[in-house]
Amino acid sequence: MLPAESAILAGVQADIDAAFGGGVNPALETPQGQIASSTTAIIGDKNDLFALYVNQVNPDFAEGRMQDAIGQIYFLDRKPATPTAVVATCIGLAGVVIPVGATAKASDGNLYVCTEAGAIPVGGSIDLNFACTVDGPIACPAGSLNQIYQSIPGWDTINNAGDGTVGSDVESRADFEFRRKQSVALNAVNSLQSIYANVLSVTDVLDAYATENTTGSPLTVGGVTLGAHSIYVAVVGGAASDVATAIWNKKSLGASYNGNTSFTVTDTSGYDFPYPSYVVTWETPDALPILFAVEIANNPSLPSNIVALVQAAIIASFNGTDGGTRARIGSTIFASRYYGNIVALGPTVSILSLLLGPTTATLASYTVPINNAPTIDASNITVTLV
Repeated sequence: MLPAESAILAGVQADIDAAFGGGVNPALETPQGQIASSTTAIIGDKNDLFALYVNQVNPDFAEGRMQDAIGQIYFLDRKPATPTAVVATCIGLAGVVIPVGATAKASDGNLYVCTEAGAIPVGGSIDLNFACTVDGPIACPAGSLNQIYQSIPGWDTINNAGDGTVGSDVESRADFEFRRKQSVALNAVNSLQSIYANVLSVTDVLDAYATENTTGSPLTVGGVTLGAHSIYVAVVGGAASDVATAIWNKKSLGASYNGNTSFTVTDTSGYDFPYPSYVVTWETPDALPILFAVEIANNPSLPSNIVALVQAAIIASFNGTDGGTRARIGSTIFASRYYGNIVALGPTVSILSLLLGPTTATLASYTVPINNAPTIDASNITVTLV
């Protein structure tokens, strides 16, 4: 236990008094008092620095290079910035193949590339995953990915019915620690935890969720019905080939899959040509816009752009760009998570109420279904001055 600065000051004053043979005036406004104050501040500052580095060996508090060093123990590197991921509906002639790398353009000028090849079926439309070519938290609201950038004969239109899942800057302290905790299962196989950890480690994966049904009958989990003896993995972001391989390398023998997205994995380990192939299936979750309603006490001292500031504060908390953990698949979103960034806008900002929800903002908390990816957009955040 490090001493309080009051105890340090008393010790320094005692040392000065002893050095001069006693009877020294201890008042802090005297020359000797100023020396005692400065010395105490120096010692206290070094003690604080020492305490900081002692705490850096605890993964719950580590940050920066110290957190990177702890990650290396688990063979983990901090993820670089990741791109926004979005599901877009491609419409065109049946049989036309839209390959990986097919490019579309959003209304803000950003380009998005297809990460999962697919052939347009008889119905004339197919939902495919696209990722922004620019890393970082770039919003892709519903309806904004609406222009084919590289023409493919038979591919007529593209549009995204739901908001994209916003990408991220370099992995935050909170997100890196979250992933490190899951990584303890990375070296395991045939367990749900190892599948989850392996998928989270895939390049450009923004979020994932994994669960299973070990019974011999269908089972409903988180609003989704799972087949008997099956696993369920929901993934946002990442190339389809990488996600499928990550799941395949860790799944248990005999377990079946659930989901709406498939990719064929070729197993080259221990086999002679021709290698066996297996279809891996997982869920690409639907975008779920989360609505917010905030009431702020009206005050003439509030900034003129208080509405935009509050919206930005909520978006930062939601996406984890404030240093906290982002809203995730299957997680419970608490309204209280969003108070801090709003209050930090200034001493004149007083929150009267903050509610949220998927269709109307009337709840103090909301648990996201496991087949939905929560999304946020400023247009879904209502700020009222009361």
